[in-house]
Amino acid sequence: MHIAFIPYGARTEVERFMRDVESQKFQLKLWNNKGEEKHVWVNGQIRELPFGVKEIVFPREYKDIVMSTLLTHTAPNRQRNHYAYKPIIALLRKGLKLEAFTSEYDKSQRLLWDMEYVSIIPLGIRKDVDLTECKDMGYKGWDHEAL
Repeated sequence: MHIAFIPYGARTEVERFMRDVESQKFQLKLWNNKGEEKHVWVNGQIRELPFGVKEIVFPREYKDIVMSTLLTHTAPNRQRNHYAYKPIIALLRKGLKLEAFTSEYDKSQRLLWDMEYVSIIPLGIRKDVDLTECKDMGYKGWDHEAL
């Protein structure tokens, strides 16, 4: 999964938030055609996109908790009420091939990312496809989400 957003706030606070995201560990689920499952620990990833857009990459099982953490820190209403806000967001979503956020997610849990002085302008979400591991590092033939 990929969640794209624009962070807003003091540079040092935004950088601290980015370090928190990159140091977060997630379990990536692997499965095979026999129905067996394994889990591998992976780090959270931040990708830099054009126009100051950041993208968090994480396994799909963590969609609700990551969305809950990010969407509780959205930017103040003065920016969302600006007449150019919706067309610009729609243009960025289309250019980055993102889907709009759904309001149907579990809001009961959050990650411990330091976002006290950071606001988020949420853009959208992109789903990953599944792939079969071809390298022989103990997981050859296992399927997983392509992060």
